[in-house]
Amino acid sequence: MVAPNIYEALAAVLSYPGDDYRTRVVEAVLAAPDDIAPGLQGFGAALEGKSTLELQELYTVTFDLNPVCSLELGWHLFGENYDRGLLLVRMRALLRQHGIAESGELPDHLSHALQLLARMDEAARRDFAVAIVLPALGKMLDAFRDKQNPYEQVLVALKNQLRSLCPGIPIFIPQQEPVLRVLD
Repeated sequence: MVAPNIYEALAAVLSYPGDDYRTRVVEAVLAAPDDIAPGLQGFGAALEGKSTLELQELYTVTFDLNPVCSLELGWHLFGENYDRGLLLVRMRALLRQHGIAESGELPDHLSHALQLLARMDEAARRDFAVAIVLPALGKMLDAFRDKQNPYEQVLVALKNQLRSLCPGIPIFIPQQEPVLRVLD
């Protein structure tokens, strides 16, 4: 088995589970640097004994039914306002530029962002991680606090991987919940 790029491997782990999900987790562990591999191994161990249906239920309950833990980065950064729409347009352009086909998810879905990180050059990867992924990831991890959810281990591993790109750069994490303009 050839280990994929860590960002592509994490994108597969943060995509909807199918019958191949355990293989995706093993590939992520193989692709992971030594400092984040234990977290991914812990995630894999937490999934042992679960059927594909149970994995799908866990994913849906974690990310789709709870908007605080949504995998859509723009929602965490901007809520449902014009700025998010602009981000979606720019993300769609980046996906095309890098030859990444969109799935059924919106362009700002974390799995799309991780595929972009896998294909960006080092400077672009660092800038994209600092400006978009890490701030949203910080808010997502806040939502996992005290929840005992195995996906937290995956997000912590991702955060640690991204922080290794920019160890000295402070990360701005929005402190307020996004405003739903529809209610204005």
